[in-house]
Amino acid sequence: MNDLANAPDLVSDSDEPKTLAETAYRQLRRDIIEGVHRPGDKLRVEHLKDQYEVGAGTLREALQLLVTDALVVAQGQRGFRVAPMSLDDFADITRTRVLLETSALQQSIELGDDAWEASVVAAFHMLSRAEDKLADGSKASREEWEMRNRAFHEALIGACPSRWIRHFQNILYHQSERYRRLSLFRQPIPRDVHAEHQAIVDAALARNGAEATRILSEHILRTLEAVRQLPADFIN
Repeated sequence: MNDLANAPDLVSDSDEPKTLAETAYRQLRRDIIEGVHRPGDKLRVEHLKDQYEVGAGTLREALQLLVTDALVVAQGQRGFRVAPMSLDDFADITRTRVLLETSALQQSIELGDDAWEASVVAAFHMLSRAEDKLADGSKASREEWEMRNRAFHEALIGACPSRWIRHFQNILYHQSERYRRLSLFRQPIPRDVHAEHQAIVDAALARNGAEATRILSEHILRTLEAVRQLPADFIN
């Protein structure tokens, strides 16, 4: 039996939610990542069900999905809390993400066809367009950039045949997003993110796996370094 047949389904954020629980899950996840619900905050079902306009059972289902994502911690009979944040945690997330994402990119470079190349080029183009809009400083522009950045990283590893690698990479990406948002618009270290993305694309399309994975690794690790330069009170 092919074990991949039993791997979890991968749901893109661009897909329309199919249930009320999935809608609530996405809204809660967005608010946790954006810091509306702070690390350690208690998530009281009786309060949140009105805020997200769903029943208590639906909200608990959404919270359980967030527990699976490690964005929420279940506390037995005491309910749910937003998962804590720390530099040690982000360093662990980053190192693990580097291992998985560089492996997936290497496999994509080896196995990807013309359609994979086209998807990478298209995703980079859309990300670049979103980047041009960041100057207006609006929340909508930041949200679009985040969505396009996620789509770009997904496209890079899109030809990796391992659904498990892509599944866990997706979880790690969402975990790192909480930290990346702390640094992206505060720019604690000088960096040209567009140039970093361009270099990854160029190496990937040239089918230079060693160079592409090296640049991708440095790109991911640079965000860790940026977060380390932030004042300590940002990570709490």
